[in-house]
Amino acid sequence: MNSSFRALIMMLMTTALAFGFINRYAPLDRFNFERLHVFLFNLCSGGTLILFFTQQDSRPSPRVVAFFILSLVYALLAFLNQYILVLGISIVLAIIVESIRIEKFSVFPAEFFNARIPVSEKFHQASLLCLSMGLAISSLVIINNVYAHWITSMPKLVLDTFFLGFSFPLSLITLSLIFSFMENHSPPLAFWKNLVFWTINLGVIIFFLFIIFEIPAAQVVVTTILFCAVLLVLFLALFLIKRLQQKHFLVSGIGFLVVTAVTGILYIILEILPTYSHENLKWLMVLHTFASLYGWNLCGLAIICRYGDFPIRLHSKYVILFHWAIVIIIAPLGYFFPLAAVFAVISYCILLYVILFSKAEALINFNGQTFRKRDKIYQKCRK
Repeated sequence: MNSSFRALIMMLMTTALAFGFINRYAPLDRFNFERLHVFLFNLCSGGTLILFFTQQDSRPSPRVVAFFILSLVYALLAFLNQYILVLGISIVLAIIVESIRIEKFSVFPAEFFNARIPVSEKFHQASLLCLSMGLAISSLVIINNVYAHWITSMPKLVLDTFFLGFSFPLSLITLSLIFSFMENHSPPLAFWKNLVFWTINLGVIIFFLFIIFEIPAAQVVVTTILFCAVLLVLFLALFLIKRLQQKHFLVSGIGFLVVTAVTGILYIILEILPTYSHENLKWLMVLHTFASLYGWNLCGLAIICRYGDFPIRLHSKYVILFHWAIVIIIAPLGYFFPLAAVFAVISYCILLYVILFSKAEALINFNGQTFRKRDKIYQKCRK
């Protein structure tokens, strides 16, 4: 990926975080900055990177560029509540996604039911399919809520609930990356990998339905099952991914996903209690949102941006610690204190710059093995 494209992605992701704080401190009566906050990260940045990664080109293709531009227009029009134009653009966006998916995989996702197909490819195709379906379903919700009013008795059947669903394709592409780095493909492990695939995909769909129909007890059960699936992914990643720089970022991402799962389960349980207060638990939902969006999802997108550049000249452990400090401490504080919000945006911009623009490490082939110049084992071999 060329530096200009990376700079554009960095600018969009930073702007997305900034809009999340603007919605808190400078809200508008008719417009919701939260939509720009979600769209710029999930749909514009995330959706574009998923398509770019699928095509595996050195630079964005015309279709990827078209998706990027139209997704920006989509985000702006959705923010301005111009729904007729949003409906038209969503059709074009879905067609672009499906054209790339069918070119890479097939019209019908028969690969999902083939045990011999790597789970990484299944997650990859599911990510694309989820992106196009998310655009289609959001359009149906717009038609229902704004124009047709077929269903009016379901409080959760609102646009902003479905717009949040654009984060799921990013989760799926990150899971695709995790499973692509796993080395052992024996039949017993293949069973557990496929179990994770079906548990996560079906679990999220069922969980979403329980949200729409407002069944909290069932939500707790499903999220607990999903949490167990996440722990299984962590176990597989720790033991099946060899020692790579990417592994540090991916395991860190799973850590953020664990935080997301725990905070989500805790919030649903507390929501059932008679003492529940939305304002009192706002901090928990803020932590949940930041851990999911700017923690877990960012780890996968960062690897996509630098996919062919690893290893990168940066101290992974310090960068990861800085990432956790931003997501778990600084950004949540920014939701409640304006100065912390400014510090969070600046810190996040620095983090993105370090990840996206650190130079690639020069590799050396020595006696049939590949080393970095600074590797201790390489220096020992030379002596």
